[in-house]
Amino acid sequence: MNEKPDLKTDIGKITLKNPIITASGTFGYGEEFSSLIDLNRLGAIIVKGLSLEPAKGNKPPRIVETPCGMLNAIGLENVGIDAFISQKLPFLKTFSAPVIVNIYGKSIDEYARLAEIVEKTEGIAALEVNISCPNVKEGGIAFGVKAESAYRVTKAVREETAKTLIVKLSPNVTDITEIAESAVEAGADSLSLINTITGMAIDINTRKPKLANVTGGLSGPAIKPVALRMVWQVAQKVKVPVIGVGGIFTAGDALEFFIAGATAVQIGTANFVNPRATIDVIEGVKKYLKERNISSLSEIIGTLDIKN
Repeated sequence: MNEKPDLKTDIGKITLKNPIITASGTFGYGEEFSSLIDLNRLGAIIVKGLSLEPAKGNKPPRIVETPCGMLNAIGLENVGIDAFISQKLPFLKTFSAPVIVNIYGKSIDEYARLAEIVEKTEGIAALEVNISCPNVKEGGIAFGVKAESAYRVTKAVREETAKTLIVKLSPNVTDITEIAESAVEAGADSLSLINTITGMAIDINTRKPKLANVTGGLSGPAIKPVALRMVWQVAQKVKVPVIGVGGIFTAGDALEFFIAGATAVQIGTANFVNPRATIDVIEGVKKYLKERNISSLSEIIGTLDIKN
């Protein structure tokens, strides 16, 4: 029996010691979880989405629990890219896990400027580009819902950085494979999917929305079947690594994504329920491979058998 299965996986120009990554917005800036788990054990850390300037986010209430998940309308509150680099990054650099910065902007120029800043910053291994944000110059339509705008954002970022470029795809589209192919054509080294699904909740006593923002992003186990289906579809269409995101709470969940074609996965909402979720998943995947005498994670990626 194999004693030490190889969990290493490649995402663009970086090699992760294991395929378990923290999802943006669910792990703070890393330090918040450092007393609860050993950050060195993670495959990579993705921090809260960062903008050019600090953002306060939306008015509360901003989080609502739902059956099998949660709705959030935080509004991408963050300290801003400059404060992150000066105040948060030094701490993260003391750990071995690669740091991936999630960025978002209201215009293509903002995305490009953020990429330019990140490119010049040591200690950041990769960028994850959130294209689910509204384009204020084009009526507030999210960049990620059209292939053309997804291409333009990705290309603008690609032109400003040589670091590994991950594009995070929105599920709120007609055909996610079209968006995926556009992002890859524009220079994405990897794709992560899915971002949250737009939803809402109503208080029947007050007849008011439970979220001050009215709508929010649904995450958690409720969206896993959708995420899994989209990862499977995209993995068959593109030749870059796909990172699965959406409702992954256990090693079994993660393994489903690997079998569907994901090269790595991100743990998000599970961190709120179980701060050790990432470590538990790493150990569970390792145990699964060991028990089946599988020497490497790569041996199960994309092995879904759909033949009758």
